Amino acid sequence: CLENADTRMRGRGIQLLSQVLFQCYSHLQEKEVLHLVLFYESRLQDHHLVIPSVLQGLRALSMCEVLAPGLAVSVLKAIFQEVHVQSLLQLDRYTVYSIITNFMGTREEELKGLGADFTFGFIQVMDGEKDPRNLLVAFQIVRDLIAKNYALGPFVEELFEVTSCYFPIDFTPPPNDPHGIQREDLILSLRAVLASTPQFAEFLLPLLIEKMDSDLQSAKLDSLQTLTACCAIYGQKELQEFLPSLWSSLRREVFQTASEKVEAECLAALHALSACLSRSVLSSDTEDLLDSFLSSILQDCRHHLCEPDMKLVWPSAKLLQAAAGASLRAYHHITHSVLPLLLEQYNKHSQSSQRRTILEMLLGFLELQQKWGHVEEDESPLLSLQTSVCSVVFSALTDPSVQLQLVGIRALTVLGSLQGFLSPSDLELVVDHLIRLALHEEDSQSSEAAMEAAGSLALMYPKVFSGFMVPRLEEELQSGRSLWEKNSQDLCSLQQRCLQALAAVSTHTSIVRKTVPVLLQHLQKMQKGSEATNSQDLVSVCQSLHRVALQCQQDAEGCWYYHQTVVPCLLAMAVQASMPESTQPPVGKALLEEDVLAAMVPVISAATTHLNPELAAQSVSHVVPLFLDGEVSFLPQNNFPCSFHPFKDGECLEGQRRLVALLMAFVCSLPRNVAIPQQEQLLQELLALSCSCNCPFTAITAAKCFAGLVNKHPAGKQLDEILQLAMDRMEPILVEGPCRTQALTLMLWVTKALVLRYHPLSSHLTDKLLALLGDIELGPAVADGFSLLMAETPDVLHKGCHADVRIMFRQRFFTDNVPKLVQGFHGAGPDVKANYLKALSQVLNHLPKPVLVTELPTLLSLLLEALSCSDRVVQLSTLNCLQPLLLEAPQIMSLHIDTLVTKFLSLTSSPTMAVRIAALRCAHALTCLPTVVLLPYKARVIRALAKPLDDKKRLVRKEAVAARGEW
Repeated sequence: CLENADTRMRGRGIQLLSQVLFQCYSHLQEKEVLHLVLFYESRLQDHHLVIPSVLQGLRALSMCEVLAPGLAVSVLKAIFQEVHVQSLLQLDRYTVYSIITNFMGTREEELKGLGADFTFGFIQVMDGEKDPRNLLVAFQIVRDLIAKNYALGPFVEELFEVTSCYFPIDFTPPPNDPHGIQREDLILSLRAVLASTPQFAEFLLPLLIEKMDSDLQSAKLDSLQTLTACCAIYGQKELQEFLPSLWSSLRREVFQTASEKVEAECLAALHALSACLSRSVLSSDTEDLLDSFLSSILQDCRHHLCEPDMKLVWPSAKLLQAAAGASLRAYHHITHSVLPLLLEQYNKHSQSSQRRTILEMLLGFLELQQKWGHVEEDESPLLSLQTSVCSVVFSALTDPSVQLQLVGIRALTVLGSLQGFLSPSDLELVVDHLIRLALHEEDSQSSEAAMEAAGSLALMYPKVFSGFMVPRLEEELQSGRSLWEKNSQDLCSLQQRCLQALAAVSTHTSIVRKTVPVLLQHLQKMQKGSEATNSQDLVSVCQSLHRVALQCQQDAEGCWYYHQTVVPCLLAMAVQASMPESTQPPVGKALLEEDVLAAMVPVISAATTHLNPELAAQSVSHVVPLFLDGEVSFLPQNNFPCSFHPFKDGECLEGQRRLVALLMAFVCSLPRNVAIPQQEQLLQELLALSCSCNCPFTAITAAKCFAGLVNKHPAGKQLDEILQLAMDRMEPILVEGPCRTQALTLMLWVTKALVLRYHPLSSHLTDKLLALLGDIELGPAVADGFSLLMAETPDVLHKGCHADVRIMFRQRFFTDNVPKLVQGFHGAGPDVKANYLKALSQVLNHLPKPVLVTELPTLLSLLLEALSCSDRVVQLSTLNCLQPLLLEAPQIMSLHIDTLVTKFLSLTSSPTMAVRIAALRCAHALTCLPTVVLLPYKARVIRALAKPLDDKKRLVRKEAVAARGEW
């Protein structure tokens, strides 16, 4: 075939040889490679139909490691001389680029021996390329030419022209493109070429300036981003000639553009230019371009800051800040001129809105100073204006305008972060302002912002805040009654703000040591009845203690101090409150109310989760014996009138049993590697209490505590025995008896504990629950319980308290149990079918949406049936499940459009407001389906949605307006 006179036969012969070489090129010897290379080079002069197969063979040979020196150069010379590459098909052109890439990777020194001839040859190969697949490879070759210092010789401009002709990239991938090349891929690849060498600067910068003036936003963005990239490698020499034009274009865009994207890229480019000029090393006889560049920026922007209408104030300020943020030298140059002007303008204007604008600009420059930290005494213009800056910020804090106050608080936080800027007397004034705003400012926004600022500054100035602010807050807390005795509502508000401020400022361990005793003392005063109190007051203190706990979790010393101070104190107060009526004043009993105990749980939990194992073990050795043995010696003020035995029987111990909630908070938050003393006895007591207690709160917390311990219990014989004991206890009660609800609650929590850790018994327990869905009495509660199995729980059985939670447990639960739910629904009687639908919708509501979409075709008919169920909970959870599916699976949902429209419109008249809102949201989401599907229903839906426009509830009317407008 190779010698055949027929061109096609010769082509087939060379094609076969090339395919064989692709399989075996790594086994060839040097002489064989030489012989084949010479053969293929001679074939490059053959008929054009043969050339593609010749190139395939050369590509295989270019990968040979035994290629003799000089052959790579020989092959490339032959290709450059004999092949008109751009007349070839795309695949064959790609082959040429691959040959060049292979040789550049393995024969770099040989190719460099060609000098600029290699660059010129490649320019000829690439010139006119249009296919994006080939362009990506060609751009990479150009990057390598430059990065590996190949000789460009006199061909720099030609190399630039052959690549820059594609700028800006205008490419839209065809639909269903199998190659997956995106416009962004080409843009980034070309940008890497254009910004790879300063040698392109004289050609590229005029091009970028031209494209910045384009009407196409994409061209503007690409040009600006390329300019920013170039500044990373350019120096003063490359930029000098073009700086005036670049600045003119950037200024015009920022002043005139309506696009936030273009503005952001302009500011980034200006920042990059300023940074580039700041980096340039100057010799004694060269002009400082940074100085003249910044002067021209100031000249064009500074006067806008003084205009009465303030029209171009923000664009000017943004330009100045972008340039100033590039280096400390640039910052000093610009702020030296701008800061005095802004301070002058602030004092000149009297309107709060104008002052706010000016202070926000000033704040922008103050935030830039943060980049360099300490204020240097000799150069910083900020230090010379210290008094004026502080005066302006302090005046903003006393202004009646809330918005100006908020900017002032932000500025105050920034000033505080600048080391050495605020004097001791300034800091005292700062504390005064923050206390006034936090406690006495009517607007809650200012109050909350002042507290946040106090927390940030306290971390930097702990001595000042512990010495000045904490005592003042304590004084305000104690004297609140006398100050506000005329209005109890104001007293309550002041006390709450004092508590919140004490918590907010507790960001440093030394301050925590001051604030925690104050909060605990306040709680004790309430309990002893020395102050009129209600449960909400106690909850407020607990919320503040919780915030302090969260803030000191990351500091080991602060965490341990907090734990050993707060946990024993709270337990002691709770134990005191749980003593029988005859020994305790009624006011102290407020601590036993459910909402107060529920507020104490996260305090103890947060104080425990971050303890190191040794300290946690030390603490657990006290707390567990307290509940099991009544061992109160470690509690402060432990002279209780009666013994403490929460697990004993007796009506008078009902208050003590409620404190199991605090035990749960503690033991369920311990790290998994901390051993719990007397754990088996503790589990048995919790099991008995959860199954027999008549108080729902106590029974539920005991069940949660039992489940939390079971979840972390090491696998083995002991765990199996405990679980068997629990099963033996629960199953008879679930059949009949007065405590069926308690037994069901326990079973739900134990099932959740086991489902999370993939325990084998979890499937047995889930089957029990599925069977109970058919129970007339318990069925509805079991259906609601499926939400508990799938949802995150805030106090136990989550990763934050070290529970054993396996990934994708929800998906596994879905796969194992939804088929059983569907089967149970079809076999159930009419009076319990709703239970199965409710359980199904609870599971689906907590399932990750991508999983749900894949299962949708098999479940959709059931979900639609659930909408006809009379149970409002089933309707609501089903609607909440369907709404995101309308957005994520429009094709499947379109098949059921008639049923969906009918059901949704019917439910917009539901007597339950939440159902009406959910139905309207689903009707709104229907508009995401293909228009051709919706058009037949348009008139009907618009008519039907007129009725809820007159609904008596505002939230329903709001949803109706949105849905009807979209239709």
